[in-house]
Amino acid sequence: MKAPSEVVLITGGSSGIGRCIGQYLKSAGYTVYGTARNPGKYKEFKDFPLLKLDVQKAESVQEVIAELIQREGRIDILINNAGVGITGPMEETPHSESLHAFETNLHGPLRLIKEVLPHMRKQHSGFILNITSIAGYMGLPFRGIYSATKGALELVTEAYRMELRQFGVRMCSLAPGDYATNIASGRFHSPVRPDSPYLEAYGKSLELIDRHVGEAEPPDAVGRKVLQILKKPRPSVHYTVGSPLQRFSLTLKRLLPDKIYERLLLNHYKL
Repeated sequence: MKAPSEVVLITGGSSGIGRCIGQYLKSAGYTVYGTARNPGKYKEFKDFPLLKLDVQKAESVQEVIAELIQREGRIDILINNAGVGITGPMEETPHSESLHAFETNLHGPLRLIKEVLPHMRKQHSGFILNITSIAGYMGLPFRGIYSATKGALELVTEAYRMELRQFGVRMCSLAPGDYATNIASGRFHSPVRPDSPYLEAYGKSLELIDRHVGEAEPPDAVGRKVLQILKKPRPSVHYTVGSPLQRFSLTLKRLLPDKIYERLLLNHYKL
């Protein structure tokens, strides 16, 4: 008798990186579910089932996990992928938008993790993969809030890993670089006043950020990387995937004195 395939839930699975991950895992034999805030908008979506989820609402999180357990009887893998982008001068970013970014990028995953852990403990197994960002390893100009949300999720992953070891539940993070997705169209841009002292510098940086995404490769490499990670019996704490230059920037971050690395970023963003 063939063993049942592992059940995967991918938040934000309707497009971009989440959809690509789901396609790769489904082709590899996993039972894949994605989520969207409004699955009814994706009537032509046939890749895998989409469940309704708003990661900012605890009740919605509870409902989606209950529905998945009712359908499949278990959850083996949670991939926290749903996220929002945000750019702008730190000083001029509305605090409400900063809170919104943290609610989605950090507190959303925390809600999902808390909801799936009782099921994984009962199963004596489980895998939680948090999708972060290479931007989470450094405070980038005009992306400081986004960097902070992803960096916080990296640290949460480290702490949770050690606490969950006794239960047989694995957890790690994967930090992608820039890939050609629709994140730019959905990103919040802080409104900059015409008399803003940041107007020129922010404009140049935003143009560079959008160009990086526009010129990037499709996110297939992320799907392949996730598949490799899930097959590891003892995964590392953190993984990255991206262009050689983006990954090399992390090596420089570790090796160089802070002020020298800062100077490299200033030159890169022409500040």
